[in-house]
Amino acid sequence: MKLVDVIEELVGERGLSRETLRSIVSAGLLAAYEKKYPGLMLRAEVDKNSGDVAIEVEKDVVGTADEEDVEISLKKARSIDKKAEVGQRLWVPFEGSIGRIEVLHARQVIAQQIRKIEAKVVYDEYKQREGEVVHGVVHKSERSGIVIKVDEQLAFLPKSLSSPLDKFVVGFTIRALLKEVLEEPRGDSQLILDRVSTEFVRQLFELEIPEIFEGLVEIKKIVRAPGYKTKVLVSSNEKNIDPVGTCVGVGGSRIKPILKELSGEKIDILPWSDSEELLIKNALKPAVVDRIEFNKDNTSALIYLEPDQRSLAIGRMGQNISLASELVGMELQLVDNQQGTRTIEIDGNDITM
Repeated sequence: MKLVDVIEELVGERGLSRETLRSIVSAGLLAAYEKKYPGLMLRAEVDKNSGDVAIEVEKDVVGTADEEDVEISLKKARSIDKKAEVGQRLWVPFEGSIGRIEVLHARQVIAQQIRKIEAKVVYDEYKQREGEVVHGVVHKSERSGIVIKVDEQLAFLPKSLSSPLDKFVVGFTIRALLKEVLEEPRGDSQLILDRVSTEFVRQLFELEIPEIFEGLVEIKKIVRAPGYKTKVLVSSNEKNIDPVGTCVGVGGSRIKPILKELSGEKIDILPWSDSEELLIKNALKPAVVDRIEFNKDNTSALIYLEPDQRSLAIGRMGQNISLASELVGMELQLVDNQQGTRTIEIDGNDITM
């Protein structure tokens, strides 16, 4: 196959310009010749008519050539350039050849250059979309994560950035946050996806609930324990709009697509309040709180409730009270109403004092 045919084939496969590919192929061939003939001054020249690449070597013009690799006789030089003179340096066609090892080296150089250019194209296209939710199709599962096909590009969703509830089936569509666009591929992918961040949940709400997208309902804060529960604090910028009801929708019509996308993860949608006491009571739901005592600087609070409400307030592995504390921005300590004892949640364990 002629070099011009190789370039045409790559144009079809890679979608790169002929000029770019000629430059890449030239660099690859030159690298192969330089590997075999390291002591010579070589260059690659592209024939504009045929598209082929010729390798040339620079030689000193002398009366009689003793070292054929680096010298050329005046008589022979003038057959190439009639104005050639002794003492000049002249580029002439190189007559040496390369073997299988050098050809393999050329292929490696060409492949590396093509990957770099393709990586730059992907980077420029997707960098501006970093932080957006994208749609993709599950391509394959690997030990370290899932490969997702986004448009025509392969993206990677690490296991650490997927929910414990996520179940991926090849061919099924999913949504994910485009977390990062790498300048060069890591493995097969430059696009790193995320399904565990609060920003992913925020954008799902914006996509599914027009009032949030339009600014009529505002998300004040989101806290999340991926695979267990998300708490979303919302407020309304219009008196006649119920922010919680708007997010839930008639018969749950608006929240259901979000729940499905989060693989059934629980979502508590809570109304914003200027009252810290009411905010804490809502944050600790489904537990029912009797009363709350704040410390002097409002950095912590004692939560009084009935014994049968304690486990509800704490939640599985202490995650409900942990999320509630993060949502309201203060330490919450549970106090048993009947016994007057205090329960502090530490690392998922409740300790009675």
